Amino acid sequence: MLVILAPGQGSQSPGMLLPWLDVPGAAGDLVTWSEAAGLDLIALGTGADAEEIRDTAVAQPLLTAAALLSFRASGLRPDAVCGHSVGELAALAVAGVMTPTQAVVLAAERGRAMAAAAALAPTGMVATLGGDAAAVAEAAAAAGLEPATVNVAGQVVYGGPVAALDALAEQQPGGARVRRLETAGAFHTSAMAPAVPRLQMLVSSLTPHDPTCAVVANADGAVVSSGRELLDRLVGQLTGPVRFDLCLATLDRLRATDVVELAPAGTLVALAKRALPGVPLTALKTPSDLPVLA
Repeated sequence: MLVILAPGQGSQSPGMLLPWLDVPGAAGDLVTWSEAAGLDLIALGTGADAEEIRDTAVAQPLLTAAALLSFRASGLRPDAVCGHSVGELAALAVAGVMTPTQAVVLAAERGRAMAAAAALAPTGMVATLGGDAAAVAEAAAAAGLEPATVNVAGQVVYGGPVAALDALAEQQPGGARVRRLETAGAFHTSAMAPAVPRLQMLVSSLTPHDPTCAVVANADGAVVSSGRELLDRLVGQLTGPVRFDLCLATLDRLRATDVVELAPAGTLVALAKRALPGVPLTALKTPSDLPVLA
């Protein structure tokens, strides 16, 4: 079973679209997507610095575009797809639930709505590594933080008010290491509630197709076969935690035989290496990384 993964925010880097511009059709796609999304994706993906592409409203459509360019270049036909956070939009386009243009536009609007929500109050995120998971969760809740992402066992991200983040970092509860993340806000927590109505309206305006392959969803690792349900889950994902650990467990149960992470790749295959031992992993960083699968 061939699995394709699409990365989320934080994976972006300056110039990440450059390697893909020579792929036939890539420049034309980017022009189309740029016009539809109201952003110059070519300029942003080739010449913008790290600070500029850290902006949520820029990072999300850029990541979606990079993933979809690399998928087109790969020529692969996956048996299953899974995206991490905003990566779910690219994954749904790969699965045929919506078009690539719709995915990029939705990513741009999602990014704008989340950036606006983040600007309403000073919030952020911390990663907790190792330690006693129950003690960490108890301390985080007591500080007023919410779980935002569980990547693998022992690696949980919490989000909430900046003061609460600092308090948790000072405690280092349960023997865990606590590290502040460079994010504009507390994504996948209640802090993103102001972004929900906008995304709900946009999602409701789309007419989805049912997926052409298995789609493993962020919220609970479920395999979802309804295009409408997959789109509706994108709305709930704004304020609910990403359970990538459950997604990886599902891929293990499905007996993944090959895993390919779309550009800008690296983060998710590193997580999959721990959860799917022995499964061949490919990170599509440039066209030279395109796999030849048996």
